[in-house]
Amino acid sequence: MASPNTAGEKYRSYLNEDDIKNIKWRFGSPPNYDAVNKLFEEGRTKNLVKTWEMEMFNKVNFDDYKTIDPVKYRFSLNGRKELTLDEKRKLGGGYNSLLQTSLPEKFRCFNPSEETDDSSHRAFTTAFPRGFALEILQVYAGPPVIVYKFRHWGFVEGPFKGHSPTGEMVEFFGVAIYELDEHSKIVKVEFFYDRGELLGGLVKGANSDDISSSCPFLNNT
Repeated sequence: MASPNTAGEKYRSYLNEDDIKNIKWRFGSPPNYDAVNKLFEEGRTKNLVKTWEMEMFNKVNFDDYKTIDPVKYRFSLNGRKELTLDEKRKLGGGYNSLLQTSLPEKFRCFNPSEETDDSSHRAFTTAFPRGFALEILQVYAGPPVIVYKFRHWGFVEGPFKGHSPTGEMVEFFGVAIYELDEHSKIVKVEFFYDRGELLGGLVKGANSDDISSSCPFLNNT
């Protein structure tokens, strides 16, 4: 039997506290949609995230983005300064903005300041010929502020920045926060994760230039 819903319904009209008074309900009480709402929100979140990722990596013109408000949109990584779309593009787009670092340049296994959007994309698609999969493990809060834990993984079956492939699985975990406006457009994205979990696995293979020992991530794997 459904339990009473007195707090109001997020997705169905006329189920708030005033509307349910003096109503004869088929099953004795107002329906409660908490469970199916949770299922809907988690599924919608996954679809939103995958669509956002597709647009960020593949669409050239900001006005073609459907998941975000290109004017309001801001991005930040690990608490760094928020970036506009133009500022993200100046960093080299996708992987470069996602792998920002304050490490001295001589210790950078992957140096965003030396990469372009094309070169960084090519580096990772070459290293992960079967793709770099995204899995949402748990959704902690639904819209308008979505908070979720994720896992990214792939198999290093191609070379990466001079390191030979190992065939091993590389994975890392993190938390993301998406803020949506009243039109369900993303206006802010924050990511929190350790880039070393990804890069450490990518540079485990032999390096023809024998410079791998300079990378602190490799030495700790």
